[in-house]
This record gives sequence, C-alpha cells and structure tokens, in this order.
Amino acid sequence: MKLRSVKEIKNLKGKRVLLRADFNVPLDSRGRITDDFKIKAGLATINYLLKKKASVIIITHLGRPEGKKVVKLSTRPIQKTLSKLLKQEVSYVNELVGPKVEEAAEDLKPGGVLLLENVRFSDREEVNCKRFAKKLAKLADYYVNEAFAVSHRKHSSLNAITKYLPAYAGLNLANEVLQLEKVLNSKVKPKVALIGGKKLTSKIGAVKNLLDKMDYVLLGGAAANNVLKAMDYEVGKSLIDKDSLPLAKRVLDNKLRMPIDVVVASSLKASAGSRVKAIGQLDSKDIILDIGPDTIQLYGEIIKEAKLVVWNGPLGYFEVKKYQQGSAKVAGQIAKAGSYSLAGGGETVQLIDELKLRTDFDFVSTGGGAMLEFLAGKILPGLRPLIK
Repeated sequence: MKLRSVKEIKNLKGKRVLLRADFNVPLDSRGRITDDFKIKAGLATINYLLKKKASVIIITHLGRPEGKKVVKLSTRPIQKTLSKLLKQEVSYVNELVGPKVEEAAEDLKPGGVLLLENVRFSDREEVNCKRFAKKLAKLADYYVNEAFAVSHRKHSSLNAITKYLPAYAGLNLANEVLQLEKVLNSKVKPKVALIGGKKLTSKIGAVKNLLDKMDYVLLGGAAANNVLKAMDYEVGKSLIDKDSLPLAKRVLDNKLRMPIDVVVASSLKASAGSRVKAIGQLDSKDIILDIGPDTIQLYGEIIKEAKLVVWNGPLGYFEVKKYQQGSAKVAGQIAKAGSYSLAGGGETVQLIDELKLRTDFDFVSTGGGAMLEFLAGKILPGLRPLIK
C-alpha cells in the first residue's frame, strides 16, 4: 500500500497543517498523563512540519465522551506535556470550530503549534459529518493523518475531512503501515502470530487472515476460550463471547496452536486459590485465568525457532498481577528470540513497558483495534483516502 507522505508536500513554508493525532493517553484521578507513548509517536511528524516553517493545528480525541463536553476528558492536560516535549509553548483553544478557533489559527506564525479541544466533544465527529469536516478544513491548507490507532474508524476528522483538504500520511502512520505489511508479506519462515485478549469477535478476521499468512497462530486469553469451547472442551465459568462461538469453529486449522494447560480458580479475586489443569480436565466451576507452564514451554519452543513474531493481546486475566505470568514469560521469550518482533494493543504495550522490554521489540504499534483490522486484510477508512 503506497500512501501519500507528508514529505511529498513541496512547499510548507507559511502553510497551516491540520494534524489529526492520536493523543488518547491514559490519565490518573488528578488528570495527569501516566503514559505519553502516543504523544511521542507523533513528534517526528510535528517536528518535521515545524522545521519546514509550517504552523500546526492539532486535533485529537481523548476517551469516549460520546459527543458531549466531559471536563475530565478535555485535551488541556496534553498541552503541557506537548509543550515540554516540543520545547516550545503550544497554544490552546477549548473549542473545535468557529470564530475563536479560526482567529487562533490565523494568528499562528510559522513554526507555531495550536492544540484544539477533544474532537469527540462534537456529536458530529463519529458520524463522519461532511459539514463538520468542512468547518475543520477551513483552518488549514493541508491535512495530515498521524492517528493510525483510530484509522479503522470512519469519523469526520479521519475520513470526511479528506474531501476538503489535500491529505497526506504522517511519518509514524506510514511506518505503522510499512511494519504491518512486513508482517503479512515477509517471505521469512517460520512466521508466528500470538493473539490474546478478551473478545474473539474483534480478532476473528485477523486470526483467519493470519492463518493464511503465517506458519503458526498461537491463541491465549479469553479469545482462546471460545475456540476451546468450539472444540467441545469444558471451560467452566471462563469468560466467553457467545456471539463468537459459531465463528470459533471456522478458525480451526492445523496452523492453530491452543493452550494445552491453564491456570484456573473459582473466582476472579486475587486472593482466590489457583491451580494448573490440563485442557480436558476442567470442571464446571473452573475459570481460566492464564496459560499454564506446559503451554508457556510449547509456545516458547515455537517462538524460539521463529524468524518473525507479531503479538496482540494478553494471554491471561491481565487485571490481576499473578495472572500476568504467562504473558510476561512469553514476552521474555519473544525478546530473547532474536527474530523480528512487533507488538501492539494497549495492555500488551503496558506489560512490555512494565517488564522494560520495549527496546527488545523491533516495533511497537500505537494501534490495537486498527492493528487487528489491518492484519485482517482490511483497508482502513482513515487510510483509504491517503492511498496513491
């Protein structure tokens, strides 16, 4: 997939660029940013634009305000962090469109940066409204998409906006596409995909496509529970997605590797006693909460021989630390394997960071859902208008 890159804009001096970023960062109870990974991912594009003497108007979303103004989801905290990272003052307007925003945009000097309010405060954003997009487009000369993680959404600031401004891909977004295409198209062997997380419904397309593209697909987490159930194994009271059960039967394949043992308990509480059971030995009261030691060894042997590994989704009940062990050990196996490795998804990245393994992965994607849809072989709505 060849995208029009921001580097193809011939003369940026004195031009205003509307940058759709994904600064959807986690905040603590006091509204402070706890992880600036996504903000840092967008810096290369912003700095490139500033170096070319353009001015940059940034729009992003934060959380899910559902078209309403929610004070705790204001983008104001991002301004401070962004100013610090860019080493210059970032202007701020707590609106999205209208005279106040237009005036602030016109006042921007070359090399200036303006951050707007949460784009999802508008009830027109998520319906891909052309009128709203046209109002946003009035602010700038060019549009740049640097929000890969939400490019699977057909929203006004990702799709409709491209009808009113020349549209280009940001540097990180273009690299996301390059790295994920490498996963799908690389001829090295063996290639391994590791898929975990809660819902098989959101992953089924990726799993099916990866079974065609990879040599092995290893399943874990609640996503594996659905397939085990489809294979007529007892999963007790484990989390399953009933809507996925008919789909689960469609991914049974000789490239698919399932847990052979699991850690179970009678409740989700951290204080509940847990034990290891082989698949086929569970009873109706068991809850699967992690992969077991034999599965860790099996997956480790496959990963050790791999030339390429892609990972999305934890392999256990991530919210309780003692059920992170399977994911943590497999992460360590990937880090030691020496193969090309790519990981994505919020909880996966969080675990990698907690283990201080980020530098051991060749690429860490900002996307979770977008990464999965790309791996499913879909052309994302936010990417389609950028294709040459």
